[in-house]
Amino acid sequence: MQPLTEMLVLLAAAVLLVTLARRLGLPTAVPYLAVGLACGPHALGVVSGSAAVALLAELGVAFLLFALGLDVSLPRMIAMRREVFGLGAAQVGATTLVFALLGRLAGIAWPAAIVAGGAVAMSSTAILLHQLRERAELNRTHGRLAFSMLLFQDLAFVPLLALASALGPGTNHFDLRAALLAALGGALAIAAVLAAGRWLLRPLFHEIAHSRLRELFTLAALLVVIAAAWVSRLAHLSAGLGAFLAGMMLAETEYRHQLEAVLRPFRDILLGVFFVSVGMLLDVRQLAGEAGIVLALLALIVVLKAAIAALVTRPFAASRFKALRTGIVIAIGGEFGVALGSVALADRVLPERFGQPLLLALVLSMVLSPLLLNHNKRIARLLLRERGPPPRTAFERESAATGAIGGRAHVILCGFGRVGQNVARVLEAQGFEYIALDLDPARIAAARQAGDPVIYGDSSDEQILALAGLATATAVVITFADPATALGILRTVRAERPDVPVLVRTQDDSRLKELEAAGATDVVPETFEASLMLVSHVLMLLRVPVSRVVRTVGEIRDHRYSVLRNIVRRAGAPALDESHEFREEVKSVVVPPGAWAVGRTLGDVRARGVQVTFTGVRRHGILGRNPAESTQLRDGDVVVLYGTPEELERTEAVLLAG
Repeated sequence: MQPLTEMLVLLAAAVLLVTLARRLGLPTAVPYLAVGLACGPHALGVVSGSAAVALLAELGVAFLLFALGLDVSLPRMIAMRREVFGLGAAQVGATTLVFALLGRLAGIAWPAAIVAGGAVAMSSTAILLHQLRERAELNRTHGRLAFSMLLFQDLAFVPLLALASALGPGTNHFDLRAALLAALGGALAIAAVLAAGRWLLRPLFHEIAHSRLRELFTLAALLVVIAAAWVSRLAHLSAGLGAFLAGMMLAETEYRHQLEAVLRPFRDILLGVFFVSVGMLLDVRQLAGEAGIVLALLALIVVLKAAIAALVTRPFAASRFKALRTGIVIAIGGEFGVALGSVALADRVLPERFGQPLLLALVLSMVLSPLLLNHNKRIARLLLRERGPPPRTAFERESAATGAIGGRAHVILCGFGRVGQNVARVLEAQGFEYIALDLDPARIAAARQAGDPVIYGDSSDEQILALAGLATATAVVITFADPATALGILRTVRAERPDVPVLVRTQDDSRLKELEAAGATDVVPETFEASLMLVSHVLMLLRVPVSRVVRTVGEIRDHRYSVLRNIVRRAGAPALDESHEFREEVKSVVVPPGAWAVGRTLGDVRARGVQVTFTGVRRHGILGRNPAESTQLRDGDVVVLYGTPEELERTEAVLLAG
């Protein structure tokens, strides 16, 4: 089949199954795995496992880890060093040793048994991080500990691959010189990526940002990811490790958010290709022929690996429950394990009768990973025979979080962007309660972590408005700039509450009459209000009495800004540049165990010269607003900051690494 036809079949199958999976509420990894399984060389044979597919899959993992590096930063890595090099080394070492002993009992020579044990110790970085991010569990205790293990696994892959490659075909003699050379090459590659990230990337992006060409910025971002992956592969490291280190270096710059935004589409598509490639590895015919052996190996790997990980995690976790959750999450196989097994099998280091079922069991554990990850809490409670709080739907969780406010007088904010957040802060400062509605998941997650009463949902939906307490609301503020969106929300609100005051924000007055006819109590055009503010300031500078200024502004508003509409625009005038808006924003920083700030006060952090406002500290789910400088920080605290992006990054670095 021609490559174009193969691509068309893959895209059609992916679109169909991903849409169906979304309808059923399944993780996005599941439909991609199903596409690879159905269309791969071991099933319908529509697509062969070509080198191009493997390359795209590897790039998908690299893009994912680059994005993760943008979230981690070097100070956070320094703060997590105990978990990465302590817990990670314990998990890889213990798992490798246990499975190597089992392999030795099965008659495999020691070097080959160690390679097999190392292959089992690896977990899928791409699948775990993707699923944990989707479930918003990456910053939870089990997510953080699992991430630490994954980082060390990426590092441990180098010596294990060197061992597998150093064992000659059909022999079990270890070449120490080859292994040392491979390890040295890996160390030099890591040093090169770190050096380039610190001394080359920041000036490069500074120059590109000044060019103000979006396509050039995107090209530079792609160049950085692929170059870092290339350097890693050149040294026989995983491509994802180099990309992660490059992202970690750029996390300390002011370009991290823009980099994540421009690379997100590439990351999501290529990650889908990775899941398709994993599905292609599964040979259904071999599974049917050796089902008993493969399933026994699968159960042994998952159960034993989870138990080992839970045992080594216990000293790092606050409870048995969290340790067991971490073990369940890390229990699946990984792409690096499959790579190690494939090398050992190709060089006849591992016997065919043992190597093939092992590879099949590892791939099958990756395919079944969504089942384990989605129910890790339930499985942990079942094994420990503990009773937790009854599971609640997202609707019930949001009802519990906002029900108290929704039952009394409050303001509903439709939209929680910059304007909505500014309105919320003023309402809060004046003692008024509010509930906000928005459809941006990232913004919702950040706002909830900061303690804001925000609900994910469409503001024009009757049920969502009812959840926000429309029946008891004293006012509704629509902050969306799009008049069509505002009209839809306005009509829904008026159908339920004809009496409630509704304030609508627009960019201009182009649809003012339509909004008023739909029931808007007042319409606030941004451009006119900005002009009024300038007018009032100018009049004050000209020493016009305050009463006259207020009266003038009031008259202009009463006449619906008619005096401000006589604008002569220069021909060919460019659009307004919105890049110079006020840049302050809110950010939440989780203080992990081992961070510099643990045991220190906010005053100690301030003494490091940071220029931000500490707006809150959240501890055990309780948010303290405007904390005192004497507030002492503990591990697990969420510190809510307000300031410019540069100062927010600097403050995070101080909190984590001093």
